[in-house]
Amino acid sequence: MVVKDGEIIGEGYHPQAGLPHAEVFALEQAGAGAKGSVLYVTLEPCCHYGRTPPCVEAIIESGARRVVAAMTDPNPKVRGRGLDALRKAGIDVTVGVLENEARVLNEAYVKYITTGFPFVTLKMAMTLDGKIATRTGDSKWVSGEEARRVVHRLRSMADALVIGAGTLRQDDPALTVRYGSRSRQPARIIVDARARVSPESQVFRSPGGQVIVATTRSADARRLRKLEAAGARILVVEEADGRVDVAALFRSLAEMGLINVMLEGGGELSASALAAKAVDKVVLFIAPKIIGGRAAKTPVEGEGLTKMADALLLVDVKTRRCGEDLMVVGRPSYPPS
Repeated sequence: MVVKDGEIIGEGYHPQAGLPHAEVFALEQAGAGAKGSVLYVTLEPCCHYGRTPPCVEAIIESGARRVVAAMTDPNPKVRGRGLDALRKAGIDVTVGVLENEARVLNEAYVKYITTGFPFVTLKMAMTLDGKIATRTGDSKWVSGEEARRVVHRLRSMADALVIGAGTLRQDDPALTVRYGSRSRQPARIIVDARARVSPESQVFRSPGGQVIVATTRSADARRLRKLEAAGARILVVEEADGRVDVAALFRSLAEMGLINVMLEGGGELSASALAAKAVDKVVLFIAPKIIGGRAAKTPVEGEGLTKMADALLLVDVKTRRCGEDLMVVGRPSYPPS
């Protein structure tokens, strides 16, 4: 954001990889008025050539007199060098304003840069008695209309949506953004160790983001060819206990540039991701409904724990109402290895 004489004269954001960064858009909007202005950014301006030229050059050329950055860039190619370049050019620099809030805004980028893994959000919806579907598998709809709109907004912010093969067979979802802005459709990842999903599934027929079937070397080659013919990209990853190794999968997604990932189920895949300590945030919608049933599925399946004392805790928990539903957001607090 570019501010001059107490007025906002330019704003910008980074729409996607390969396009100019936020500073460039904001300065272009401000035009000649940027001279003598103050530039506010949520992340230290870059100082290296990547897919775009360094933002510090654009800032220096604009004539801005001061830059206020919420946080330094953890990228080893930057990490304070951008701020130093601005200071050497005679620009006043302040860093660390609202840093905690900025780290939340930049959480996916920070996770990827510091670990090489994507930021993974586990999204779940369940009834008051902890079910995600009836005993027959019917799940439309657990959540209400307002909660579903929030989910689609979260989808629009993700680089990729990930579901298990069982969820695809049971629900046949399109995995697209259908509310609000539809200009950004995330990639759709189907985790299927044996490539048994049908190429006739809706996800292969619905326009949207790229469809990727994450499978293993145990998958039948003929099935893989049929899925490719349906438009899927095949991603072969390591196998663990007869399943796709979720840690290997997420690392592969990060290598593909998919750094903000939303995991949408089902219960077995959710259990595997939590067991691998791969989930960074949990978003849970609780609907005021009771359906019962011993055979009705729950959000997290797997073997489960034997002691309540070993239960995985969520920290930094926040709640809000979404129509008739309750939305719970928190971070898993994993015990030390």
